Amino acid sequence: MAGGAKLVGQVVAVGLVAALLGLLVWKVARGDDGGVAEELAQGKKPVAPEFTLPRLDKAGELSFSSLRGKAVVVNFWASWCIPCKDEAPVLEQTWRDHRNEGLVVLGVDAQDFKGDARSFMRKHGLSYPVVHDGKGSTLGRWGVTGFPETFCVDRRGRLVGEKIDGGVDAGKNLVRFRRCVELALG
Repeated sequence: MAGGAKLVGQVVAVGLVAALLGLLVWKVARGDDGGVAEELAQGKKPVAPEFTLPRLDKAGELSFSSLRGKAVVVNFWASWCIPCKDEAPVLEQTWRDHRNEGLVVLGVDAQDFKGDARSFMRKHGLSYPVVHDGKGSTLGRWGVTGFPETFCVDRRGRLVGEKIDGGVDAGKNLVRFRRCVELALG
C-alpha cells in the first residue's frame, strides 16, 4: 500500500513538473504581445524598452536609458544556449572594433543563473557590459522568443534594422548583423 502511494506521488510530481515546464516553454515562445520586435518587423522604428538590471561584473546596475546617445547592440542570451557560445567571439570583436565610435554591445543574460553566466563570460573573454535578467522580465517587452536574439538601437534610442533570431556569427545573420551595426552607428 505504501509503495503504491509513493508511486502515485512520484507520477503526480513528474506530471506537475512537466506541466510547469510546458507552461514555461509556451510563455517564452508566445511572449507577451510581440513587443517591439513586432513593430520592428512592420518597418517601424520603436523606442527601445527601458530596463534597469544588475551588472554581472558586480559594478552595480545598468539602466538602458543611460546609454542614450550611443549606438547599442542588445544581445539576449543564456549560458546554456549553444548558438550563444558560437556567436560570443563575433560580439566581442564588434565591441572592440566599434566602441571608440560610440557603439556599446550590451549582453542581457536571461533565464539563467548568475554563476553560470559569469563562467560563460570568463570562458569566452567577454569584456562588454552584461546585465542579468534571471526571471526574464525584459523578454516580453522586447519580443524575445528564444536565445540568442539581437537588436540594434540607434543613438536616439530607436530600434533599427531587424531582429536577428539565432547566432550573429554566420550566413545571412552575419550579413544582417553587420548591416544592423551600420544602421545603429548612423
